[in-house]
Amino acid sequence: MTPVIETRNLVKQFRIADGFLWRRPKRLMAVDHVSLMVRRGETLGLVGESGSGKSTVGNCLLRLLKANSGRVLFNGQDILSMKESDFHRIRGKLQVVFQDPQSSLDPRMTVQKIVGYPLRLQQGITGRSLEDRVMAVLKDVGLQQEHVDRYPHEFSGGQRQRIGIARALITGPEFIVFDEPTSALDVSVQAQILNLIGGLQKAHGYTYLFISHDLAVVRHISSRIAVMYLGSVVEASPKRQFFSNPCHPYTKALIASVPRPDPLHRQNLAILHGDVPSPLHIPTGCRFHPRCPEVMAICRKTPPPHVAVGNDHWVDCHLYT
Repeated sequence: MTPVIETRNLVKQFRIADGFLWRRPKRLMAVDHVSLMVRRGETLGLVGESGSGKSTVGNCLLRLLKANSGRVLFNGQDILSMKESDFHRIRGKLQVVFQDPQSSLDPRMTVQKIVGYPLRLQQGITGRSLEDRVMAVLKDVGLQQEHVDRYPHEFSGGQRQRIGIARALITGPEFIVFDEPTSALDVSVQAQILNLIGGLQKAHGYTYLFISHDLAVVRHISSRIAVMYLGSVVEASPKRQFFSNPCHPYTKALIASVPRPDPLHRQNLAILHGDVPSPLHIPTGCRFHPRCPEVMAICRKTPPPHVAVGNDHWVDCHLYT
């Protein structure tokens, strides 16, 4: 299946001031040679601890952040090398739903203006045609005619996230980044939003990158899953293999740390010892080796190889060489 989005050796660094004018700024490696692909009509779940670089990858995919190097291919075209005028023509095909609906919606704009603005900006549609398109997409996300003239503060968190989803859908995108869209919502509302996202995908064939730290959520929504640790992807596989046969020690620890709500199947929760190293001082060799329970001497010196361990399943780990 042809990938809608593909990254090749994507790198993003941030310059961090040291606090002293005479010292050179440090470089924080947020995304380190990440290569991923999302096939048409599927959902790739991107998981990892806070600060692992997940949201930075999503922002670089959409050119919201400028990558230092690498390529991002949308339907085979490298969008990072495009001129702004050329990228503007396909901007509507790449959309995002942000984590916090409260801060991502303009409090001074009505729902009509919030949802319709991208379409007016991208395609120049105005008047009755714009109003009809806005109403159609609001209906798709479960909102009504009575909501169009209200402001964001008049809605619940779940309703605000529906408005954010409608804003992303209005331009008819092919690829949507969901950046932890349910983390600020109650559990019951999370389920509603996840079911909405899945239903829209089945109805319209959207392609998603779903960023989250919650494995239970990712398991519900994703077709394939990739794991990031300290700016690098350490494992990627189809969902079934990911949970039935995790290979990387970090992946195993993540899965084992999820409690099961079943008193008849108790388990000992895994505990990862130590803290995530600073991205300003990434460990040599395998970046997970200071916390790895299966660490070997080679792990401390040599970066791990990229190893295929199954159909569409690969891992960066010395244990599989």
